[in-house]
Amino acid sequence: MGTGKRGLLAAAVTVVCAVTVLGAPGTAFASPSPTPSPTASSTTPPLPSTASNKDLEAVRTKLEALYHDAAVATDAYNAAEEAAKKQSAEIVELAKKIVAGQEKLDDLKDRAGAAARAQYRTGGLPDEAQLMLTDDPSEFLDGAGRVLQGQRATKGLIGELTRTQQDLEQYSKDASTQWQKLEAGRKTKAAAQKKIEKQIAAAEKLESQLEKKEKERLEQLEAQVALEAQTAWLDTGVLDEINSAASVQGKKAVQFATAQIGKPYVWGAEGPDSFDCSGLTSEAWKSAGQAIPRTSQEQWKQLPHIAVEDMRPGDLIIYFDDASHVALYVGDGSIIHAPRPGRTVTLAGAGTMPILGVVRPDA
Repeated sequence: MGTGKRGLLAAAVTVVCAVTVLGAPGTAFASPSPTPSPTASSTTPPLPSTASNKDLEAVRTKLEALYHDAAVATDAYNAAEEAAKKQSAEIVELAKKIVAGQEKLDDLKDRAGAAARAQYRTGGLPDEAQLMLTDDPSEFLDGAGRVLQGQRATKGLIGELTRTQQDLEQYSKDASTQWQKLEAGRKTKAAAQKKIEKQIAAAEKLESQLEKKEKERLEQLEAQVALEAQTAWLDTGVLDEINSAASVQGKKAVQFATAQIGKPYVWGAEGPDSFDCSGLTSEAWKSAGQAIPRTSQEQWKQLPHIAVEDMRPGDLIIYFDDASHVALYVGDGSIIHAPRPGRTVTLAGAGTMPILGVVRPDA
């Protein structure tokens, strides 16, 4: 984009940060940053310096910690959910193999039984003994060939029976292992869910204790903190370096994310009516034809890392030292993300949270 357009959109994002509640992690997780420039800070009137404001800052900090812990637990929940899907699919495939193997084993046993019954009908003598009792040379030669064929067939049948039994035993062991993993994953998911619900309930209880005017002032404080963080990030001149155009897939991912603006955050959600942070980014890239990991932590671990100054629209920005939040970069210093419970998918400044790094799904 041109310099003029870049400046206008960057300014627009700054104004959004100043006059709206961008949501956590965008605001609830952001740490106070250096004082913004006079131009930026004039957008939001300063809050009165009173004891109650200090109390509100303590509330904001507490909410930040609660929602951050909920975000970490959500990542653990999502990871356990993905593992459960994979393990369940593997168990289904193993079950199919066990059924097929059992059918094969039954068939082999029937064939072995038929061979035994045939031997019984010939007087119980093996083919070799019957061969030695014949006086006809031509019959002897024909019989010799049949004996060799029979020996090979019997040996092959026994070998196949043995291999099939071994396969069935291994399939059973593998299925048992997957069941154990599935059960462990269920416990992990249940523990994560319990923690999520506990942290969110504590945050909601804390917010419910505020009067209407206090809530409004808390929102103003959150917006001011977000503005300070975004302004400090922009003041580094980072946008002067970021000028790469989006890829075809990146444009599709941005279009998907943009269409979700206004939908509520729900932990563990992957759409279409609600999302959590990594649910939004993974679905955005899925819509662009690129499968990526479900969780923000795995997106950080598995996807190629890109320098911040080289990022382009569609790239994912990973936030916080524990990679507990992710957003889709849409250009000109802004992101689209699903912030936290109680908020909706929204446009925010890319610098409103501490950036861990950037990853590119279609590198």
